[in-house]
Amino acid sequence: MKVSAGHRTEVHMTEGDPRRVIVAFALPILLSQLFQQLYSTADTWIVGHFRGTEALAAVSSSGSLTFLMISFFVGTSMGAGVVISRYFGAREYEKTSRAVHTTVLLSLIMGVFLTAFGVVMTPILLRWMGTDPDVLPQSIIYFRYIFLGSIPMVMYNSLRGIMSAVGDSRRPLYYLILSSMLNILLDALFVGVFRWGVWAAAVATALSQAVSAILCLVQLMKKGNVYTLSAAKMRIDGVLVKEILRNGLPSGVQNSVIAIANVLVQTNINSFGKLAMAACGAYSKIEGFAFLPITSFSMALTTFIGQNLGAKEYDRARRGARFGLTMGVAMAELIGVAVFVLAPLMIRTFDPNPEVVAIGTQQARIEAPFYCLLALSHCVSGVCRGCGKASVPMYIMLSVWCVFRIIYITVAMHVRHVIWLLFCAYPLTWFISSVAFVIYYLKSDWVHGFERKTDAANHIR
Repeated sequence: MKVSAGHRTEVHMTEGDPRRVIVAFALPILLSQLFQQLYSTADTWIVGHFRGTEALAAVSSSGSLTFLMISFFVGTSMGAGVVISRYFGAREYEKTSRAVHTTVLLSLIMGVFLTAFGVVMTPILLRWMGTDPDVLPQSIIYFRYIFLGSIPMVMYNSLRGIMSAVGDSRRPLYYLILSSMLNILLDALFVGVFRWGVWAAAVATALSQAVSAILCLVQLMKKGNVYTLSAAKMRIDGVLVKEILRNGLPSGVQNSVIAIANVLVQTNINSFGKLAMAACGAYSKIEGFAFLPITSFSMALTTFIGQNLGAKEYDRARRGARFGLTMGVAMAELIGVAVFVLAPLMIRTFDPNPEVVAIGTQQARIEAPFYCLLALSHCVSGVCRGCGKASVPMYIMLSVWCVFRIIYITVAMHVRHVIWLLFCAYPLTWFISSVAFVIYYLKSDWVHGFERKTDAANHIR
């Protein structure tokens, strides 16, 4: 399965048992996502433990804002992964190399833009979101420092996506484990020992993310790989940029509209005060861990489908898709049951305040039983991206997770201003999107359409 030449680490997912290939690829992604989640969780836990509820609320107040700013660029970089995996699966290594170099330079430009935009707009956006005045000064400081670390954050996600697209999901894991441990140590040192403010937690995160990005960059620059990164080859290929954006923009837009809806949710959470902000912030970190098998199998499916369709292994792509969907949904539901049962204990580890624990537990027990629906939507999205139909999940997410969710929240909060109605927005929209995705998956020609398109392109050549 591996390309055997020197220290090459690329893996062809067009060979071997699809189930084993997908699991072997998804597990390192799962573990890397686990350690990446530790970044923000360490910030939240250490700040809450050493600085109190108000500081915890400041860090938690606008996690959706950070996701909004970053998600578009990360989603767009997914398009690069699809393009690279397609060329790699077809063994078109010259195009693979050009796509890699274009992606790296494009990501650097995106990181610079995000840094400037985030630093300037943070105070305005936080005020628009109705952040509690008691925590607003600390929130501004924290998120400005977070955005100052945008370049390493965007670059790491882009470089990891490149390595995953060619089947190397293990090395990004090793690098992330190292940087996650560094982040925890720096958090403990800056906040716990030196007693610096919430800004220090953001600095620790940025420094640690930079370490993982540099390690990925060094690996990509090693000679002997078909995609070896070289400064001399670093340029924007216009044709490939169009292809990357065609596959990536729908994912970027999809992520952004979801984030916009989540910003509205956070704005309504902020209206319930700092205890609700702290509680929901703590739960969001727990939920972040629950999402890990969902995102890992979704990413594995995108690469698997992309490589196998590129190699014209259509039946193999179908079998892999069925297995990935089943595993993602089953694992997510098992974790959902665990979160439902253990929610009070988990929330208490972030903040022992009884009101914070009660609100966080209520949110967990409304949302956790329906993680299977969230997994189904994300995994079918992964299949769609892999077969070049990224616009399908974009339209579904835009209409359901953004438009419908916003309408529901607006009406519900107008009828009755109680927080549990706000929490219901998530399982309700997960259910509707899952129904839409199942109908599409069962009735569409997502594989055969690609086969016909590819055959037609070959005929034109």
